[in-house]
Amino acid sequence: MDKVFAFLKENPLQYCATVGLDGKPKVRPFQMMYREGGNLFFCMGAGKAVYAELRNNPNLEISVSTMSRWLRIRGRAVWTESRTAKEKVIAANPLVKSIYKSPDNPALKVFYIADAEAVIADFSGNPPETFRLN
Repeated sequence: MDKVFAFLKENPLQYCATVGLDGKPKVRPFQMMYREGGNLFFCMGAGKAVYAELRNNPNLEISVSTMSRWLRIRGRAVWTESRTAKEKVIAANPLVKSIYKSPDNPALKVFYIADAEAVIADFSGNPPETFRLN
């Protein structure tokens, strides 16, 4: 888990793939907000298309890469209305704080990835490393 978290922190711009409401794949930039135990937390606004997509189908994949290594995390979005989780998200990112102002803002939606499996691979020819996160 520490290797996965370190890779995400070193490469803060990740991409999230979902199934769109039209049944077609959608990919957009994302950023992990924080880690608690084996769970990685993310956030978004309630008015975003990705929120509707993940409410409809919670399966997702996060991907990030350098020029020679990449990480993929596959799992399922689990939503939380925990005030503590929202406080941690706001504390983790000044942009999120500037948009939502308060953990009490109903537009702020937070999820973690459940049943998360991660793979770190590279071009070395060595087998990929596989991790179960939670």
